[in-house]
Amino acid sequence: MSASGSGPPISPLIVVAPDKFKGSVDAVGAAAALARGLRRRLPGVRVVEHPIADGGEGSVEMVLAHGFRRVSREVSGPTGKPLTATYALRGDTALVEMAAAAGLGRLPEGGPDDRTARTASTYGVGELVRDALDRGARRIVLAVGGSATTDGGAGMVVALGARTWTASGQLWPRGGADLPDVVRLDLDGLDPRLAGATVTVACDVDNPLTGPSGAAAVYGPQKGATAETVALLDRALGHWADAVAAATGRDLRDLPGAGAAGGLGFGAASLLGAEVRSGIDTLLDLSGFSGTLAGADLVIVGEGSLDEQSLHGKGPIGVAAAAGRAGARVVAVAGRSTVALDRLRHLGIDDVHTLAQLEPDLERSMRHATDLLETTAERIAAGWLRDRSEGTPTT
Repeated sequence: MSASGSGPPISPLIVVAPDKFKGSVDAVGAAAALARGLRRRLPGVRVVEHPIADGGEGSVEMVLAHGFRRVSREVSGPTGKPLTATYALRGDTALVEMAAAAGLGRLPEGGPDDRTARTASTYGVGELVRDALDRGARRIVLAVGGSATTDGGAGMVVALGARTWTASGQLWPRGGADLPDVVRLDLDGLDPRLAGATVTVACDVDNPLTGPSGAAAVYGPQKGATAETVALLDRALGHWADAVAAATGRDLRDLPGAGAAGGLGFGAASLLGAEVRSGIDTLLDLSGFSGTLAGADLVIVGEGSLDEQSLHGKGPIGVAAAAGRAGARVVAVAGRSTVALDRLRHLGIDDVHTLAQLEPDLERSMRHATDLLETTAERIAAGWLRDRSEGTPTT
């Protein structure tokens, strides 16, 4: 690439935009390791690090590097115990990562079990949204990956002023197991500022609320639910959907993404008027990724495992699509890949390098992921140099 007219040539631009390598290194660390390897082999290259997230954990950290500021406050955790949760704020836009208040990582020591699967609540998520409204936010983005909850967003909307009633009085639902007791949902007290706000659910799943592909059946076991509890929670979510439909006059239980975060997608769409949108597309927009891509020759994407799930809206595929629109070549780095290269090429990824090629032992690969990422980046750089010297098109 060179400037038109007189002047020195412009050095190539490589954008490094990996997601986390789960269990090994976060997205920021992965981007830094890849950049070090590139610079070591290509000292004159311009490298821009733009670590990404797709709506799950790491979303707040992603946007903090792009003009957002960190806001922390004490909220009710998934089991009711107070904890400090953080969200991101820029102007009138707030990014609330539900996992910060109600994620698996916020459960007490010992992690998820059948009891927490029944009782974990999204109440703290609603408290974060209310705090953002207090600070002037009028655009709320809910990043909903990594939840410990299956309460259909009931806790969240109660924290925002809705009231649920049983046959004997008012109920403050603590988790999905309480939902069958709800006989009426009252929305009169819902925070009036929500009417003037836009809410977006950023997620990477398209599950409906209930049924064999629903929130309880698919994700309940990951949250500690036994088969009996999965069945109970699925019935509970169906009952909750009936109560919401009676209060709102519409039934969104089959909306793609309604089952995200234990039904938080359903609660937000039905009761807050939220749009359910691709997590990676939303986060790329918030972080100004199109500006980062301008003039890029090569984009390196990555995550711990490139697999069938990756093909359905995960970070690397979303980044590859954006890079393709910008005319940049895309190379992926993964701990391992189980997807045929021809399928990835169809989605805009030209080549894949895995850490398993350098270290087949999974435990050692995960333990030394940072070093392996640096070495992999050097290999990518060597291929880049070879392609350029042979005249192979790189864009």
